[in-house]
Amino acid sequence: MSKQMHVDKLKEIRDTVENIELSIPLEELCKRFEKLYTGAVNDVLREMCLPNQGLPTSIMPLRDEMVVCGEAFTVKAVKDPTMGGEMEVRVEMLDELRPGHVVIWNANGDDHASHWGGVMTQASMKRGCRGAIVDGGIRDTKDILSQKFPIWYRYRTSNGALSHTKIVNYQVPIFVGEVIIKPGDILLADIDGALVIPRKIAVAVLERAEQIERNEGEIKEWVAAGLTAEEIHDRGGYF
Repeated sequence: MSKQMHVDKLKEIRDTVENIELSIPLEELCKRFEKLYTGAVNDVLREMCLPNQGLPTSIMPLRDEMVVCGEAFTVKAVKDPTMGGEMEVRVEMLDELRPGHVVIWNANGDDHASHWGGVMTQASMKRGCRGAIVDGGIRDTKDILSQKFPIWYRYRTSNGALSHTKIVNYQVPIFVGEVIIKPGDILLADIDGALVIPRKIAVAVLERAEQIERNEGEIKEWVAAGLTAEEIHDRGGYF
């Protein structure tokens, strides 16, 4: 009997990025998701036996009114005191951005450097990027705010990236917290944080979340009408 570990199936699951065609245009999908809220979408993911799609609670929006949905463009960075090659990789990464992307950045626990700033914001917007979710630091905050760019982040600092951190890869599967994000997955973020919707079920999740929002509107009408909690529950309502 072979003593070699058989991990081919796990490797396929973790490493493969499927090229899945959405049944509706990406722009329409994003606009419809942005009319919803993360709570309803998260409930749908739980209903589909995916209860852990929310990104770490430490990642919050720069402004409460910010909302974004888009296609995941993944970036992986690490702490690194050397500077060689960092700007070249950033240039290559930026030139890969396309309309509809939301950058999702794994800084691998770094809590010292900024990974995103004002010039990155301008360059990304020029390429049609819809927003960014940075599990790390930002700077040039006033500049980012003036550009009205939707961004979620973990901390702010005046420290730049050079001599502190380096991009080691992009458009590959990454972890953010305990959630795996693959290029092309759908990201949704609002005042309550950010979550990841696997691309292959994105349209089904959207349609179910829209249904839940309609149901919640009806439940609120029952509450306003003075029905008891038991009466609302008997009608199929929830709290």
